[in-house]
Amino acid sequence: MTSTVIDLRSDTVTHPTASMREAMASAEVGDDVFGEDPTVNRLEEKAAAILGKEAAILLLSGTMGNLVGVLAQTRRGDEVLAGPNSHLLNYEAGGVSVLGGVQMRALQWNRGVFDVEEIAHAVRDPHNPHFARSRLLCLENTVNREGGAAVSVGDTDAMCDAAHAHGLRVHVDGARIFNAAVSLGVTPARLVREIDTVTFCMSKGLGCPMGSILAGDADFIAEARRWRKMVGGGLRQSGIFAAAGVIALDEMIDRMSVDHANAKALASGLANVPGLRVDVDRVQTNIIMVTVDSPTASSEDFVAGLASQGVKVGSPYGDTLRMVTHYQFDAGQIPLVLKAAERALGLVTAAA
Repeated sequence: MTSTVIDLRSDTVTHPTASMREAMASAEVGDDVFGEDPTVNRLEEKAAAILGKEAAILLLSGTMGNLVGVLAQTRRGDEVLAGPNSHLLNYEAGGVSVLGGVQMRALQWNRGVFDVEEIAHAVRDPHNPHFARSRLLCLENTVNREGGAAVSVGDTDAMCDAAHAHGLRVHVDGARIFNAAVSLGVTPARLVREIDTVTFCMSKGLGCPMGSILAGDADFIAEARRWRKMVGGGLRQSGIFAAAGVIALDEMIDRMSVDHANAKALASGLANVPGLRVDVDRVQTNIIMVTVDSPTASSEDFVAGLASQGVKVGSPYGDTLRMVTHYQFDAGQIPLVLKAAERALGLVTAAA
């Protein structure tokens, strides 16, 4: 049993840093619905500049960011194309369909990359009354269910070119877009240059307690503010948590390389544990997908065995489970996780 809990379920489990707490306690605030919260305004301007977009808006969550992002550039009866295991299609409660009357359609991808010819073939004939009108292509970067795969600049540009050539706008669920940029060694602005609208989560690798940003052109953000209000997301003295985002954008992006290095090292260690399979080469950012292939334990047994030793990991998808590194997990904890994994599989005794 480890002396402290090691939580690898997600990078959402982190607590604000000391500098974030200090900034939150002293934040200058106002009524954001009136556009009068100076800290929110500073965060939105800073985020837009980092992403190379005209404007940005603060929202409560990544799901709200994607919801508002989709609804602000579609109409009822439109069709949105997304990856079959994308977060938008699978893990956001069908919000765009329920609240926006938008049809979601899965288009096959390879670790977040759509074939450009498939994009062209997927676009519906807008003059055929039988079809929903294809309006928006949704990307994801990094790709959660693909083990945090980082989609390259070249692939992103090519997909945007194909979508734009057929009259589609492009939105990216960039919950971990800064992880992608750091992994690829490019600026966030370059990575999303050809993308029309982008979200990122403040509460994942950036370490903030809550919040997400949606960015795009000024007209789009004006429409997004209307939709934010419509779905109950109008915020008042929200500079209290926006202050953490300002700090995060200054202090937490470059250090993500540490999380990536720790993920790679942990993945390498887990790959050497009998009964576990990890494709180390696919670990590009801070997510590790681990498959349990053991005669002594199922994936559920393995997760429970880790939990009994103070190591929390994600619930399994069949035989595969997820581990996510973050700023409150350090390299010194890797041997503890590896030993816990061996015990959970019955490879060593509890006392070892």
